[in-house]
Amino acid sequence: MNLNTLHQGWCEMVNWDPAVAVIERHPKAAKKIMAAPPLILCGGFLLLITIGTLLLKLPIATTQPISWLHSVFTATSAVTVTGLVVEDTGTAFTTFGQVVIAILIQCGGLGLMTFAIVTLVALGGRIGFLQRTVAIEAFNQTDASSIVSTAKSVLLFSLIVEVIGMLILALHWSETLGWKTSLFHGFFYTISAFNNAGFALSSASLMPYVADPIVNFTISGLFIIGGLGFSVWIDLMKNRRWARLSPYSKMMITGTIVTNFVALLAIYFIEYSNPNTLGPLSETGKWLASWFQAVTPRTAGFNTLAIEELRDATTSLMLVLMFIGGGSLSTASGIKVVTFMLLVLATYAYLRRDEEVNVFKREIPKEVISKALALSMISIGVTWLAIFVLLVSEKHAQMIDVVFEAVSALGTVGLSRGLTGSLSNTGEGIIIFLMFIGRLGPLTLAYFLASPRSKKVRYPKVKMTVG
Repeated sequence: MNLNTLHQGWCEMVNWDPAVAVIERHPKAAKKIMAAPPLILCGGFLLLITIGTLLLKLPIATTQPISWLHSVFTATSAVTVTGLVVEDTGTAFTTFGQVVIAILIQCGGLGLMTFAIVTLVALGGRIGFLQRTVAIEAFNQTDASSIVSTAKSVLLFSLIVEVIGMLILALHWSETLGWKTSLFHGFFYTISAFNNAGFALSSASLMPYVADPIVNFTISGLFIIGGLGFSVWIDLMKNRRWARLSPYSKMMITGTIVTNFVALLAIYFIEYSNPNTLGPLSETGKWLASWFQAVTPRTAGFNTLAIEELRDATTSLMLVLMFIGGGSLSTASGIKVVTFMLLVLATYAYLRRDEEVNVFKREIPKEVISKALALSMISIGVTWLAIFVLLVSEKHAQMIDVVFEAVSALGTVGLSRGLTGSLSNTGEGIIIFLMFIGRLGPLTLAYFLASPRSKKVRYPKVKMTVG
């Protein structure tokens, strides 16, 4: 049965509205329809990981044979745009293998549905009910009528930014690396940075460029643009005044600026005298290194300082930043900045005894707050369970290293305190699972565990003691 047949069959069961499908007949089919988008997305990513695994296992992809588990790990890390590696990307993989990794990053970062929708439209096809439903899930949108235009805008915007970033890096590196090498490095690092992947062609990541302003600002600019969210950039291009921006865009921009600024100052003052990080650097180098480490936990994964040498206070701050992540409809993961801000606003509203949560003179629906709470609780639960299992399987590891690794994997960040390369097979399997769930989104996992059902009976309300 093809997609068109499914489309016709489902349309008979569904009254389709541009924003929502309302199930009126065949209640049993409702569960299948609600489960289809996350199931198809999950299958799409699994297929891409499988293809990547097979390609990376080819003899022409590596300088020496690697295990199937390491091939799966690398492919998963690339597709989920994480950046955790068990094989050094610059030495273990050939140019062919590195190109495969870059393509996997691009597909995983921009999303399968972006390419699928643009390709389908270019070939003159129509976007049916099933495709639109999956796209809504993939893009975290509510308006089905804007899916096609959103996909086109995402692809065009991404390519323009990546070309600019590649040219800047290639020109900057051309004197030291030569044109051929600098162009390839610019190509690879631009894709890796814009998609918030964190893959580098050196085991030292970007540490040799800790005081290089061109590399620091170009790379950080790329992953901030990618992590801010395409919906925000589309909104900025359409409505160039702050007053006209949507409340979501305002929250995302405000949250990003405040978070980055606070993290910058905190890291600068905490690490200022640390002889293993900022201590030996010039004043300019200290600020550049502080800036990069402040913004990279937002799922970027690059580092210009040795992460394992950071002080515990800085490490704890980076854990919070990794857990929060970037923006919706972006190349970043985490619970997202706006989700975190909604929880803060909801808490503040409760303490003030306000009946509703307001932001920028708009009321936030209660179901949105509930979704933010559910997403955060599921993320915390999955992270804690993974930490527990890793502590059992990785008996040699320090707890701080395990916690950092798990949060980094679920947030698809890619930063590590050195534990990744020494993981056992069980540990690698757990990290693979975390990266996969982190990219799909914890709520997608919840869709498999719980499906919506109509409430036939309402029970009396009861007061419950909390705290």
